[in-house]
Amino acid sequence: MTSRRVNKALGKKLRNALGSHKNYALHLVNDAESAKHLGTVELAARSLIKAGADRKSLLVAVGGGVVGDVAGFVAASYLRGIALMHVPTTVVAQVDSAIGGKTGVNLPEGKDLVGAFYPPVRVVIDPSLLKTLPAREFRGGLAEIIKYGVIADAALFSFLEQNMQRILRRDDTSLNYVIRRSVEIKAYVVSKDERESGLREILNFGHTFAHALETLTRYRYFQHGEAVAWGMMCAALLGHEIGITSADNVSRIVALVRQIGPLPEWPRLPAAGIIKAMRADKKAHAGNIRFVLSPKIGGAGSYSSVPLAAVERVLHFAPQFLTAGAGVTGRTGEKRRVR
Repeated sequence: MTSRRVNKALGKKLRNALGSHKNYALHLVNDAESAKHLGTVELAARSLIKAGADRKSLLVAVGGGVVGDVAGFVAASYLRGIALMHVPTTVVAQVDSAIGGKTGVNLPEGKDLVGAFYPPVRVVIDPSLLKTLPAREFRGGLAEIIKYGVIADAALFSFLEQNMQRILRRDDTSLNYVIRRSVEIKAYVVSKDERESGLREILNFGHTFAHALETLTRYRYFQHGEAVAWGMMCAALLGHEIGITSADNVSRIVALVRQIGPLPEWPRLPAAGIIKAMRADKKAHAGNIRFVLSPKIGGAGSYSSVPLAAVERVLHFAPQFLTAGAGVTGRTGEKRRVR
């Protein structure tokens, strides 16, 4: 299963890889985030039926996060489960969505609200496939790599600070290192908490804000990584608002996110609407919004008693603050410049 866009770029390479294996069928799906819904799942499942797929069939997902999430949910549910293999072709998919067995599609009410935990039998990651990515999609995907540095590895975060320009040029050595390290972190976290009942929640740093932004803009304005980039900066500010994240660490997170390049402007959305969308987030408990915040670079945790007034302040000031590069006031009253 792949998309027309990926098939156009990599179809010949895929056919060569299959070699003498002739007993396969190509299933094309729309890989836009706005197409990640149950209708696409139905079309894909019916395509498998027409191809004669049975319980011993292998579904290979070749593409980015949307293709992988849709294919994963189809594999988990078709005939109550067939084997799944991922060949991720985007940064987001290689370091995040293809690892860990989470599948799902969106509803109008929220992102990834329908899905299943369904681990693939294999994930094949080839960083050279990223050479074909458009610049915007490549840059946005780097937000997920920054996330791993924030939540789990201060050394990775420092490496990104020092080498982001090389990564943006798609330097093989730098890119291979950060992809490998990101996969190692995600695999470790998932191995400790497969079904997101505890530790795995830290992988959602920035995602509570990001999912709300994506939902309210109907999955047509942001690429996922771009929304995560905004979400991480907001999470850093929120952490500072409630005394968890230091001003210096906010500055470092914002500065590193900015290095990946320009983001879509913050959409004109009321704070009340964003908070309402957050209440529908899959991490929320009885309508109580949970946020992943970082007390230090290289560590994170889930917080469920965050004052809504603090969230509202972040939503009110974040667009101007993060666009203008204003300073962050530390606890001692001095103003730190966001670099």
